Amino acid sequence: MTFHWASTHLLPDKYFLKMVYRKEMGKKLDLKNPITLNEKINWLKLYDRTPLHTQCADKYAVRKYVKDRIGEGYLVPLYFHSEDPDAINPGNIKNIPCIIKTNHDSSGGIFIKDLTGVDWDSVREKLRLRLRKNYYYGSKEWQYKNIKPRIIVEKLLQDSRGNIPLDYKLHCFNGKVNMIQVDIGRDTENHHRNWYSPAWEREPYRWSSPKGKGKYTDPGDDDVAQPATLGKMIALSEVLAAPFDYVRIDWYDVDGVLYFGEITFHHDGGKQPIKPEKWDEILGRKVQLTNFRP
Repeated sequence: MTFHWASTHLLPDKYFLKMVYRKEMGKKLDLKNPITLNEKINWLKLYDRTPLHTQCADKYAVRKYVKDRIGEGYLVPLYFHSEDPDAINPGNIKNIPCIIKTNHDSSGGIFIKDLTGVDWDSVREKLRLRLRKNYYYGSKEWQYKNIKPRIIVEKLLQDSRGNIPLDYKLHCFNGKVNMIQVDIGRDTENHHRNWYSPAWEREPYRWSSPKGKGKYTDPGDDDVAQPATLGKMIALSEVLAAPFDYVRIDWYDVDGVLYFGEITFHHDGGKQPIKPEKWDEILGRKVQLTNFRP
């Protein structure tokens, strides 16, 4: 039994989160009086667990939630789905370009732009490995624990120039958009992350993720133009976010057409610093924990 397995599977969730928070943030996690945004995200991990969280974290089941709330016109076209990796073969995968992914994790998918030369054995093996993994244990994000794993094949969104569109991530506090995250150059060394207000003004903080080799997704020097769909994006996000204290709603704008991306409840696991540090508290004080009792 390895230490990693023991810590993720045997430690109570609260102690695991405190251990990880101290390691990543360099300070104690206060769950008795959470004030900062990262503290409140960790509190929500432990104490805000409902079947709706599981449905919305499930990339297949969330489609019904979106359809019921705002209409199915915002859903990315679904080409195929199956619980069996052997079903991922040329007989079933005919619509391209497409993206193949699993419904129960938070990582990227497999892009298929041309059926010629696809190593289907390799694709199926990658999917088998993903299907076996329960992502709750590594993060203690409870909403992943009870998702029934499934493979989904969706249309690969591309703009008129063949580029993957920007994704806009709207962070909602008690049903209202407060922060907008735009990632530029994802999966490259030039990956930057800009932050905007709902009025599309640059924010003075950064909330960056590690991208390897000691580098982070810090804001870039160049601005991103305000999307023409911003108002609609905000309005739709607030409808989807209404039941939750804190949630992130992701969107793609493809040449002016909006597509829903996903719902994320605990951005970066609540363990990446917001800098300058005072902004972790400024933002955190805006989130009201409806079920919190001191």
